[in-house]
Amino acid sequence: MTTETLITFFGWLTVVNFGILLVAGIAILLMQDWMAGLHERMLGLPATEARRVYFGWLGSYKMLTLVFCFAPWLALQIAF
Repeated sequence: MTTETLITFFGWLTVVNFGILLVAGIAILLMQDWMAGLHERMLGLPATEARRVYFGWLGSYKMLTLVFCFAPWLALQIAF
C-alpha cells in the first residue's frame, strides 16, 4: 500500500465520518423530543438523561473521528 493510497484513505474516512457526525447531530437537534420519547418508552431512560447521552455520544464520536481518522491523515500530510 502506497503512501498516497493511505493519505487518500484517511482523507475520505475523515470526510465520511464527519458527514455521519453532521447528519446525526442535525437529526438529534431536530428530532430531540421524539427520540427522547422513543428511548424513554423503549429503554425506560428519562428524557433528560437521554439528551445527555445523545450529546455525550456525539462528543465521543467526534473525538474518536479526530484521533483515528483526522490525526493519521494530518500526520501523513505533514510527513510526505
